[in-house]
Amino acid sequence: MTSTTGVAAPEVDAARRVQLDVAGMSCAACANRVESRLNKMPGVRASVNFATRVATVDAGAGVDADELCDVVRRTGYEASPRVVGGGVADDDADADDARRLLIRLAVAAVLFVPLADLSVMFAVVPSTRFVGWEWVLTALAAPVVTWAAWPFHRTALRRARHGSASMETLISVGITAASVWSLTTLFGGHHASADRVGVWQALAGSDAIYFEVAAGVTVFVLAGRYFEARAKSKAGGAMRALAALSAKDVTILMADGSEMVLPADELKEQHRFVVRPGQTIAGDGLVLEGSAAVDTSAMTGEATPVRVAPGGTVVGGTVVLDGRLIVEAAAVGADTKFAGMVRLVEQAQEHKANAQRLADRIAAVFVPCVFAIAALTAVAWLAAGGGAGHAFSSALAVLVIACPCALGLATPTAMMVASGRGAQLGIFLKGHQALEATRSVDTVVFDKTGTLTTGRLTVDAVVTVPGWDADDALAFAAAVESASEHAVGHAIATSVPDHRGVQDFHAEPGRGVSGVVDGRRVRVGKPSWIAHTGAPAAPAALAAERRRAANHGATVVYVEVDGQPCAAIAVSDTVKPSAAGAIADLHERGLRTLLLTGDNPESAAAVAARVGIEEVIADVLPDGKVDVVEQLRDQGRRVAMVGDGINDGPVLARSDLGMAIGRGTDVAIGAADVVLVRDDLAVVPLALDLAAATMRTIRVNLIWAFGYNVAAIPIAAAGLLNPLVASAAMAFSSFFVVSNSLRLRNFGAR
Repeated sequence: MTSTTGVAAPEVDAARRVQLDVAGMSCAACANRVESRLNKMPGVRASVNFATRVATVDAGAGVDADELCDVVRRTGYEASPRVVGGGVADDDADADDARRLLIRLAVAAVLFVPLADLSVMFAVVPSTRFVGWEWVLTALAAPVVTWAAWPFHRTALRRARHGSASMETLISVGITAASVWSLTTLFGGHHASADRVGVWQALAGSDAIYFEVAAGVTVFVLAGRYFEARAKSKAGGAMRALAALSAKDVTILMADGSEMVLPADELKEQHRFVVRPGQTIAGDGLVLEGSAAVDTSAMTGEATPVRVAPGGTVVGGTVVLDGRLIVEAAAVGADTKFAGMVRLVEQAQEHKANAQRLADRIAAVFVPCVFAIAALTAVAWLAAGGGAGHAFSSALAVLVIACPCALGLATPTAMMVASGRGAQLGIFLKGHQALEATRSVDTVVFDKTGTLTTGRLTVDAVVTVPGWDADDALAFAAAVESASEHAVGHAIATSVPDHRGVQDFHAEPGRGVSGVVDGRRVRVGKPSWIAHTGAPAAPAALAAERRRAANHGATVVYVEVDGQPCAAIAVSDTVKPSAAGAIADLHERGLRTLLLTGDNPESAAAVAARVGIEEVIADVLPDGKVDVVEQLRDQGRRVAMVGDGINDGPVLARSDLGMAIGRGTDVAIGAADVVLVRDDLAVVPLALDLAAATMRTIRVNLIWAFGYNVAAIPIAAAGLLNPLVASAAMAFSSFFVVSNSLRLRNFGAR
């Protein structure tokens, strides 16, 4: 067993560090391009986080924020300085983007269905053509290839102005080429009349139209972008949840004793401020006056509130449960531990975003190659005397067959099916990037409180001295504790349905409570408090229970009635019934398990022994948890982390695979890759299997999508594919991808 103590979060050098909000980035390659351009500036070291759309720049004294923004604008994006310590924006740009894409997708899909049906009918059965059929097809296609596809055209034009290309460039050119060809064919006088066009000519001749190709590409790629935007919105939710936890206002105590309420960001070091029950502490500081129970679970993961008194320290972002505190601020704004937590999540998300750049790196080579092949195809056929129509048709076939329609479906369709099946099994898959690690995960790390345990204190045992009944002793204790707000007292009080009345109630902070119940003086509290106040020595049975409970990580209080100790009550956090079975399943699969918690070593060891985990690292702060996971990864381990608390957000984001309990905090859920919707640890091994199956499906889809292009482009260049046939082949490629993804619906079926 080992014990690790966390280290402080890294400090931010506000004098040399500048943060910019960057707008207009549509893919990870955009972030890479901005980062590369900024890093070309002398004395500048930049890192651009695509997930948060923030550029963090360490710049020399001669570089200011305006100059950095100008460089970003010249790269083709918008940028503005970010207010230091301003926190995370409450708005969700990705959710707004998803809503806009959904509207475009809905309109495009509604128009695409009749367009495709009519196009096939007119091509296969020319006799069905009627006067004005060209205008009908054009009217159906125009909104799709212009308004619905505008995001791709806009990005392609922006890239063209700055001398670069992306996947949007290929999409835009393919849609535009197919649309222009269709208009030329329909209204250029080249299409044949219905009485002299056979089926073969309609399918293979030069008078075929390709509006359904342009519309189909638009629909499929819009669908992919919509699901990508939704996934990014969920990823950004971790940061918004953290921002919501910070204090909005602070009550400053003036020199004359009066109070003034100010925005929390106006709090300065050495300011004295007042915190009342239910309020969030605005900054790290030293308690000058008052005593209160503080919920520190946001920072430490401890289920039991911590009582603070004069001379103690408090942490910003924690909540006062009872009492009134006067605190002297020691760290505010970006220097607080809470701000350090935000930075940890930001850094973890930035680290994870590297995997998102793979497709764009491929596109950086793929797109120029496709254009080159299309151009060479046209030139070669012209040189061979194939005629302008055939040359253009072959070049267009290359562009159409190369359009990454299947590539756009490869990931979102698999994620959609897996998410639906996962919801039935109690598993929610949030994203595909980090799931690549599931094929080699060999270590599963668990948080304790709220993950392996319920996070709620309950009465574990009641031991009495001779002459006392356990129920009677518990009833006396519950009557007194019913007036207490302490977590241990709440556990005792709720263990008895009907409470007796209590008079003359008195609480001794940090020691216990007393009162009169049925005319008898009752005290409940720490054994040391009972003994210190002159009570007789505790009987051997009570002392033995105290030792047993301590060995199992439980908390023990004594019950004294009329000056005589009569019972010992053990209170502990209950281990989830599913925990031991889940650990056993993981061990059967050959996985290593480890307990990583901010709780004390004794309690952690007791829980680990009950569930079957042999390795324990206890007393660890949030940044310390990240350090432990990094150490495991440095040793070559592939780590899956299971947690539920706010303090687990950074380590969930930093691990190879983050798994959050669904009833946990929004931060943990936002930072994780997999959310366990059911509060049942038995789904942990099942989630690993589903994640691995999803990644296998995605890899097969991607291999097919790229392999299809590589194999089909030479055939199109050879003039063996009419663009209409190419669009059919592209549709089949999409059908294969969707069908392969739908196989995940049967995952876990008995």
